[in-house]
Amino acid sequence: MRRFLVGIASALALAWVLVSQVVAQEQVTVFAAASLKDALETAAKPFTASTGVRVRFSFAASSALARQIEQGADADLFASADLDWMDYLAQRKLVHSETRRNLLGNTLVVIAPKDLRLIDFKLDTGSLKAALGTDGRLATGEVSSVPVGKYAKIALENLGLWATVNPRLAMTDNVRAALILVARGEAPLGIVYATDAAAEPRVKVVATFPADSHPPIIYPFALTASTKSDGAAKFLEYIESPAARPFFEVQGFTVLSSESQGTRQ
Repeated sequence: MRRFLVGIASALALAWVLVSQVVAQEQVTVFAAASLKDALETAAKPFTASTGVRVRFSFAASSALARQIEQGADADLFASADLDWMDYLAQRKLVHSETRRNLLGNTLVVIAPKDLRLIDFKLDTGSLKAALGTDGRLATGEVSSVPVGKYAKIALENLGLWATVNPRLAMTDNVRAALILVARGEAPLGIVYATDAAAEPRVKVVATFPADSHPPIIYPFALTASTKSDGAAKFLEYIESPAARPFFEVQGFTVLSSESQGTRQ
């Protein structure tokens, strides 16, 4: 009888361990704008350590990720670098709009390779032409779809610089691709977010666009309509909590006030 009871206890203990492992292996899939890569990956580590929920990321341009979700990609949480692509999914009822939060802000900057000597660079035609030279290009995201490119085009138009820059653009699939072109010296100038510039030691910021030259750079987050993961809601709750705030601020993001959350603006 004792052996029988010991056997039953051992079996129950093994079952408990197996159930615990299954719970610990719960996974959340987050589709997030490329500019969020460093901050979100850092924030996910303590979240997983405390909850046992693993977070898997897919980083790309918000436009590409939104279209993937529209086509049925398996995502639990979407984080966009602009309001338009979140609106795109909301209009198609592909996100839970009641979970939508405008969590972060950013700044638009011009970057150059760190060893490139630029004297008194300004956001004017003369400085741009001098920096680009005869055959240099300015790297940024695709201006009709990638958020950083859309912001860049509006800012350049408002400053009267679009005609100068348009023929010289090297447009990329996402902001990190533009960053890499400048970091490698393949483009003498780039337009990216301040947070991306801070993450790459091979570039330097040579100018910052005035805040009123483009729409506010806002990052909305929302659970997808197809998610069945409790962990996704927990992760969203975590990244908007005070505990996660330092992970975004150290990268240079502005953490938005609660008044701006859940609204388009």
